[in-house]
Amino acid sequence: MKTAIVTGGSGGIGSAICRALAEKGWHVVVGYHHNAQTAKALAAEIGGVSYEIDVRNCEAAQQMASQFPYASLLVNNAGVAQQKLFGDITPFEWADMLAVHVNGAYHMCRAFLPSMIREKRGSIVNISSIWGITGASCEVHYSTAKAALIGFTKALAKEVGPSNITVNCIAPGVIETAMLDGFTAEEKKALAEETPLMRLGTPYDVAEAVLYAAEAKFLTGQVISPCGGFIV
Repeated sequence: MKTAIVTGGSGGIGSAICRALAEKGWHVVVGYHHNAQTAKALAAEIGGVSYEIDVRNCEAAQQMASQFPYASLLVNNAGVAQQKLFGDITPFEWADMLAVHVNGAYHMCRAFLPSMIREKRGSIVNISSIWGITGASCEVHYSTAKAALIGFTKALAKEVGPSNITVNCIAPGVIETAMLDGFTAEEKKALAEETPLMRLGTPYDVAEAVLYAAEAKFLTGQVISPCGGFIV
């Protein structure tokens, strides 16, 4: 059975990704940092396992890889979000945003790539955002981190392609998750009206794109954006 590692697996998008992969026959490792109860319940539901991991920590990533040495799919989904004026972003908030998204992907790839290279097979899917493509006001640190993931994806895809490993990026649009809890109903309606498909995305819309990127054999270094046409 193929093993998939999903960081941030207990969140809204992460849990949808885990469920979708399990439905396709993957043995899923639900990576989590804070939501232990949710992650364990999800793992039990889908027949996978849960694993606590802080992707900021290089040693923790290496330890995880030693526990699951034959994983053929890594989904770097762990993330944090924050809306703040640029001048109000503290040095810690800036550094932590990059630590979770960019350093986290680096740590996880550094840990899991050696076994993929030895096996001459594997897939890495990084979760970016449309704001990594276009930028978002009041989210400069978030947009920067997500844009960096796109560059990371393209460069790594070129490097590991000869080892038969694909590296792709998913850049979701406005998705109905807890990250939108701070928005009013009117603001959500306005966002939906800005979207050509006239609705907000669901976590499963993102999971479908992850499934495709994970299993496509001749797709690498690409950015797939399930955003309902929000950016074209």
